[in-house]
Amino acid sequence: MENEDILVNIKDGVMHVTLNRPESLNSFSPDMISGLSQAISDAQESTEVKVMIVSGAGRSFSAGGDVKTMGQATALETYEHIGKLNQCIAAIQNSKVLIIAAVHGYAAGAGFNLALACDLIVAEEGSKFAMSFSQVGLVSDGGGSYFLPRLTGPYLAKQLFFSGEPMAAHRLYELGILHSVVPAGQLKEAAANLAVKLAQGPGIAYAKMKQLIHQSYTSSLEEMLEQERLTQTLMIATEDHLEGICAFKEKRKPVFKGK
Repeated sequence: MENEDILVNIKDGVMHVTLNRPESLNSFSPDMISGLSQAISDAQESTEVKVMIVSGAGRSFSAGGDVKTMGQATALETYEHIGKLNQCIAAIQNSKVLIIAAVHGYAAGAGFNLALACDLIVAEEGSKFAMSFSQVGLVSDGGGSYFLPRLTGPYLAKQLFFSGEPMAAHRLYELGILHSVVPAGQLKEAAANLAVKLAQGPGIAYAKMKQLIHQSYTSSLEEMLEQERLTQTLMIATEDHLEGICAFKEKRKPVFKGK
């Protein structure tokens, strides 16, 4: 995949995707969005990739929209650009491959929302997260108005949207939003270790768990109980389930294959 705004590397079952516009703090360009969407599609079609890590080159994860080019686009161009971003966010949410956001520096605006769309967030100490839209007279795009209230409740979400002020990584960790906060210089290793561990797990079960959690947002208890019943009926026929049983009986670590 040739795209200067996105770097892709695959190792140990993990696709490493780097947002590569460091001169603009990895603000979103059309090529970056399309490249990320393509990487997600490629990961799902690959038999090698089990987990994806999204990180940012340079000093930050992503500043979201490019302030330097704001005000230049027409209403139609803005509508179409956000439509492409929406497709990318939806692809992350619907991906059967687990996606980890590895955040350092700033994750601001749609960059914050990109991280929230991922399944897990690992952040470096000192990193900050901001819903900075109000500072340039805009509302959230990229799913922030969907993700944040569900994670923090409506009142804290309003506070963060209205103020646009950054929130420290440790505070988000205390709220249960971040998987972990790691010392400076250890982000890449920590994210890779987590990804490799997940890549060795029961991939089908992980994907189904993710699907059930997302379905719960719009379902009743009775509907979720039935979805769990139907899904479990399918899961008992997987190779991973049988391997898990054998490993337990033989008192060894299971070797899952995602089948």
